[in-house]
Amino acid sequence: MTQGEALTVLKTGANVFLTGEPGSGKTHTVNAFVDWLRASGIEPSITAATGIAATHVGGMTLHSWSGIGVSSSLSPADIDRIATKEHVARRINKAKVLIIEEVSMLSAATLEMADAVCREVRRSERPFGGLTVILVGDFFQLPPISREGEAVFAYASLVWRELNPLICYLTEQHRQDDMDFLEVLSAIRTGTVGAVHEEHLAFRRVKTEAPPEDAPKLYSHNADVDRINADALEKLPGKAMLFRMNSKGKDTLVEGLKRGCLSPESLELKEGARVMFTKNSPQAKFVNGTLGTVIAFDSEGLPIVETKEGFRVTAEPMEWQLEEQGKVKASISQVPLRLAYAMTVHKSQGMSMDAAVIDLSRAFEYGQGYVALSRVRRLSGLHLLGLNERALEVHPEILKKDRDFRSASDAVQETFADMQDEEREALQKKFVKAMGGAWVKESEVASPDKRETGMPGRLAETLQAVRDAKTLEAAAKARGLTPSTIVKHLEELAEIGKLANADYAHLLPRDAADEIREALAADTNDRLTPVFRALGGKYSFEQIRLARLPR
Repeated sequence: MTQGEALTVLKTGANVFLTGEPGSGKTHTVNAFVDWLRASGIEPSITAATGIAATHVGGMTLHSWSGIGVSSSLSPADIDRIATKEHVARRINKAKVLIIEEVSMLSAATLEMADAVCREVRRSERPFGGLTVILVGDFFQLPPISREGEAVFAYASLVWRELNPLICYLTEQHRQDDMDFLEVLSAIRTGTVGAVHEEHLAFRRVKTEAPPEDAPKLYSHNADVDRINADALEKLPGKAMLFRMNSKGKDTLVEGLKRGCLSPESLELKEGARVMFTKNSPQAKFVNGTLGTVIAFDSEGLPIVETKEGFRVTAEPMEWQLEEQGKVKASISQVPLRLAYAMTVHKSQGMSMDAAVIDLSRAFEYGQGYVALSRVRRLSGLHLLGLNERALEVHPEILKKDRDFRSASDAVQETFADMQDEEREALQKKFVKAMGGAWVKESEVASPDKRETGMPGRLAETLQAVRDAKTLEAAAKARGLTPSTIVKHLEELAEIGKLANADYAHLLPRDAADEIREALAADTNDRLTPVFRALGGKYSFEQIRLARLPR
């Protein structure tokens, strides 16, 4: 299913489980849905399974939003107590659409506790008290942490079955554009890793050639990360500057904030230290995951960081807060940085990297290797220090469940494809009215992604980059995207009538375009792989897609 098809389903107000491989555009699709909701006057409640994930989506944890906190179980008295808290009741009663990111990291018990509180507050026996619920995640990612040892996935919960969400399985790829690498990741995901896939990975094992000095290092254990970061800092000349975390509030609440914060309690930095920002800047100067180097300290002793994009930012302390009863009950304050010579696989989840040095010799959890490897865009950017058998394993239960998800998504896709445009729009209008919103035409959605040209800003920026660049690779570099995503943007521009042949024709030599178009004409199924094979692999998938664009 494409992002556009999934967005159409989301706009009908159905309960949905949005899933897909890393890089398939889950977050982008959710953001587009959120923009549409807000343009219609509907404010969604955005939550996530963990503090790290909540930071990525600009929301709060489901635990905090629902008031369940760190509880592992709730009695009827507990549910009643939470439901009578004014700030929890106000938040849940006001909610209309609940989005839960990284649902794969939530246990069945946690999802059921949040559901029970919502039913109690909203005085309804419908799932989540009748809220429209959008579940987002990929069960091939790291599983939920279970005190009992064995993970019980969210989809096994009673409330999941009662929600009966429509499955939207995104199948496009916007992060990786390397076919060999995609085959390796797909083999891990389907439990069919063979000799050819192991050979690809073995070729990326670090032997005599040193990996890139500035590439992030991913490890399975915190101890390795702490050791490498400390050693790298020690080797730098000069005096270390120490930044201590400040905190306010009850110890138990503060500890919860500290667990969700990527900045350490005690942060040592020197000039030349490689760092990563750990929070989004309100002024959009950086985001969680932005990499850079400390180049100096200002007159107040604060670090000045030059990002990889060349911007200079003074990293001032920022706050992480926890609200309760409408008031800030606990907060921590720290410079939003951490050393970035190494990080755990767990904390890399959600990031995209051009290159990474990865040690999976001590991988211990299902999905750990898959998460680490899928952070990288191409095989050429992968530098393996070690690999054990567990690193290439995914949870056996998920293998079967994934087939069910794909099949269910195909059925949803077919159902909506058979609908007339008027029928789909009627469903969307009904949903907006039920939520108390106002229907607006797609062209009138004033999202942050729109410009006066009438096309999404990301497409306008890509179109200009393509016009200015001599090659597809140059356009991709200018936009900080993969060539595959650049072509996807061109395809979207063509669909809305904003692309002319003169805009992109210079990216593909005329003789190549003619040869590809001849092969495309001979294939009646409009599929890329047969054409790629018929041309003997002479041209990339991106070049074939360029030739397929309307003239």
